[in-house]
Amino acid sequence: MLHPSYSDLMKVVNSEVEPGEEPVVTSRYSIVMATSKRARQINNGDEPYVDAEGKKALSVAVEELNEGKIKILNDEEQS
Repeated sequence: MLHPSYSDLMKVVNSEVEPGEEPVVTSRYSIVMATSKRARQINNGDEPYVDAEGKKALSVAVEELNEGKIKILNDEEQS
């Protein structure tokens, strides 16, 4: 089981969205894609933003997202 839960991660990611704006993340798929991309970056040598000793890359990526160390960009921000 994933800790924190998907819904908790979605709340963290969408926490900076102003009322009335479209949320950055609306599905678990977005969380999965973002954390898997970050895990690949860590496996390829990127420095983790949290303590990674003894942890798998995906666990580190989830922790980074939960602590707000990484962000998921919406389509407008990626352009």
